[in-house]
Amino acid sequence: MENEALKKIFINFHAKIVENVNPESVIEVLLSKNIISEDDYNDLRKAKHSRDRCRGLLSLLCRSSHPETFIQLRLALRDEHPVVVDQIDEQLASPTAQLQQLRLDQSIDGECPLQVYTCNSGNMQR
Repeated sequence: MENEALKKIFINFHAKIVENVNPESVIEVLLSKNIISEDDYNDLRKAKHSRDRCRGLLSLLCRSSHPETFIQLRLALRDEHPVVVDQIDEQLASPTAQLQQLRLDQSIDGECPLQVYTCNSGNMQR
């Protein structure tokens, strides 16, 4: 799974994750995988409420440059929050998500296989 595709999905699921995920075990797993640092871990643990820790974690992960941040987040959620992971996986499998990922991949390469057409006075033009 592509990290950037997962990032976009996690951003869209932000509110659902904050409401439904207890971040404690997720934070532990991400620390063990070196996705977050000891300092990040300690800062997240200072938040009084689980929702605040979850918001802080998602914010931290969105700023991360680690190439597997959201892949590891998905894996960390899999055991304790399978319903959330199933919903994320459904988004990955949707045709819209696949098209968005194709566009992202191609824009990174500098080429786009999708030809853009405009309609001027009933004539299709490239």
